[in-house]
Amino acid sequence: MLSILAPIIVVVLLLILSSIKILREYQRGVVFLFGRFQAVKGPGIIVIVPVLQQMVRVDLRTIVMDIPPQDVISRDNVPVKVNAVLLFRIIDPEKAVIQVENAYEATSQLAQTTLRSVLGQHELDEMLSERDKLNHDIQIILDQHTDAWGIKVSNVEIKQVDLDEVMVRAIARQAEAERQRRAKVINAEGELQASQKLMQAAQTLMEQPQSIQLRYLQTLVEVAGDRTTTIAFPLPLELFEGLFGKNRPAQPPPPANP
Repeated sequence: MLSILAPIIVVVLLLILSSIKILREYQRGVVFLFGRFQAVKGPGIIVIVPVLQQMVRVDLRTIVMDIPPQDVISRDNVPVKVNAVLLFRIIDPEKAVIQVENAYEATSQLAQTTLRSVLGQHELDEMLSERDKLNHDIQIILDQHTDAWGIKVSNVEIKQVDLDEVMVRAIARQAEAERQRRAKVINAEGELQASQKLMQAAQTLMEQPQSIQLRYLQTLVEVAGDRTTTIAFPLPLELFEGLFGKNRPAQPPPPANP
């Protein structure tokens, strides 16, 4: 009798053990009854009737996926290799299991095609200087397409834009030419401002002759300094008219001719 009951007890215990499923906090179980969707269960302990019910585990944590390097031709016909990183998570386990065969693979393939499509619409300078805008555009497009799969794309980051050596040298020459252009423009603007200030100073000196005398004296102080070198500096006679003009005796008028 025991020899007959023992196998039955073992089979029953195995069925009971196989029907008990433990799901962690970040896991959910999509349960099917006779192949039809029944419910999403978890976390914790759930019981599945063997043969009648089947369960598919779904991970709800954020997935970090590397997008492999993609060959992209920019709008200005520059070939580059671009790779990126994609962050997404499943928010609807039912859709992630029923609406798409492999949610991770589908998201990866969609991210690669979207990356090539979006970057191909921009020039190289935009790829290098406007990464935040491009990341946002790619993230919005991916999120719209994966919403039907129960997937939320939280972020897309372009990691690296690789150029060949010829393009690197061309960009370096372009940057050098741009710096030289800016230097020349700044120098020209400085010359223009200096000429305007000199013109204003000349107009002021013409309107106030005393200012010329003060400028002469200031120049003498600057040239002399602490040195003992004798410097001959021409002075206008008008400089001393203010000092001696009042003390000079008046000259008598010339005698009248008979």
